[in-house]
Amino acid sequence: MLDANLKTQLQAYLQKVTQPFEIVATLDDSDKSRELLGLLQEIVGLSDKIALKTDGRDSRVPSFSLNRPGADIGLRFAGIPLGHEFTSLVLALLQVGGHPSRLAQEVIEQIQGLEGDFHFESYFSLSCQNCPDVVQALNLMAVLNPKIRHVAIDGALFQDEVEARQIMSVPSIYLNGEPFGQGRMDAEQILAKLDTGASAREAEKMSAKTAFDVLVVGGGPAGAAAAIYAARKGIRTGVAAERFGGQVLDTMAIENFISVQETEGPKLARALEEHVRQYDVDIMNLQRASALIPASGAGGLHEVRFDSGASLKAKTLILATGARWREMNVPGEQEYRGRGVAYCPHCDGPLFKGKRVAVIGGGNSGVEAAIDLAGIVAHVTLIEFDDKLRADAVLQNKLASLANVRVIKSALTTEVKGDGQKVNALVYRDRDSDELHEIELEGIFVQIGLLPNSDWLKGVVELSPRGEVIVDSRGETSVPGIFAAGDVTTVPYKQIVIAVGEGAKASLGAFDHLIRST
Repeated sequence: MLDANLKTQLQAYLQKVTQPFEIVATLDDSDKSRELLGLLQEIVGLSDKIALKTDGRDSRVPSFSLNRPGADIGLRFAGIPLGHEFTSLVLALLQVGGHPSRLAQEVIEQIQGLEGDFHFESYFSLSCQNCPDVVQALNLMAVLNPKIRHVAIDGALFQDEVEARQIMSVPSIYLNGEPFGQGRMDAEQILAKLDTGASAREAEKMSAKTAFDVLVVGGGPAGAAAAIYAARKGIRTGVAAERFGGQVLDTMAIENFISVQETEGPKLARALEEHVRQYDVDIMNLQRASALIPASGAGGLHEVRFDSGASLKAKTLILATGARWREMNVPGEQEYRGRGVAYCPHCDGPLFKGKRVAVIGGGNSGVEAAIDLAGIVAHVTLIEFDDKLRADAVLQNKLASLANVRVIKSALTTEVKGDGQKVNALVYRDRDSDELHEIELEGIFVQIGLLPNSDWLKGVVELSPRGEVIVDSRGETSVPGIFAAGDVTTVPYKQIVIAVGEGAKASLGAFDHLIRST
């Protein structure tokens, strides 16, 4: 199952295991059980500290747990964790085997101090790049605290559960049998929901910090580059980000980041954060900016306020809050978000196996989504507002070759319909005839571009009609001392490599401003 190269890498990782443990599998005579058994046999063959038992009695088959002798850690996989979840499996093996986590010590102590009984179930798909963060966070929490248990479930393999719980988006998390959360979450975000006082404590700590020379708001490629360039100047630098990595975390394959032939968004996001942490940068995660109060005069301090109640001040600011998926803004979209309306075909596509779906948008993202989904679902209807598709010719040719895809052009989606629980239809208006049409389906994937995260800046810095922050050649906004970079700005061509360069430029501009104003 594992090729020779992967086996060699895994064997090297397993040398870090210091504490013996066992894998207990629950299997039957199915092909999937045989496949899982083969994988587990290969793993135990690479380390003399891991034993395999096949006498498990879990209700989910196939599945397996990782246990230290005499102790049930409460860490289980239901399914075969390959694809994006293979990394989650490797980390679980290492952590159960005694290898320490890189998580900050204060977060580890917070996890260990949680009181109560926590039984987590997380549903993932093997093609979901957002799911490993959730699986890895909950696995680690189960290793650190005996009161926490976690089972990671492959939604595509356990379709009956997915149907019964009406799960239409992954990752989906349940705690003690009740819905807990959806979408990407790391250990700190999960803790913030469990420990309700943590956010207030962190806000109080943040507000007590002395002013920064440069405060970067946003942790995507532009924000990371800005922080590194500022820190290298030896000035006091902070980064406040809602989630470090930004939209890169939602990106699948990246093949045009110069000098890196091929990578994936989450992997690049981790590399960005690790690079920033090599410098003396104060990183503050889970912080969504809500208001900007510019300095009242020369030499004054700019203030940024956050949803958490925290407030930070700085001599200069770099706004790098990026962009988010554009929504259709039609009746039913918000009601059925996560219940048939989705924005990530790679993450949620496997949950719609054998069903009918629509893709909204005929650009590269929309056509790529339709192509990918066509290999999973029964039928795809691609709806494009314009009278022609805007995707690259090679993608359009591939789309045209697929028998289970229908393309509707000059169409405006007007409504998402459902039965109160999940999506069952979409209504669109033919822009040529003005007639309304209804399509029966189970899923809608929205791929119609991006919106800048600049709502909190209205009336403070000058914005374009599209809501982008207007910047000059040095990255400075209409307010002296406040700079901006990346997808939130008017700089054309929203690309990772461009965002990195713009972040560096804005940081150099901010440093130059500091020199000239002191």
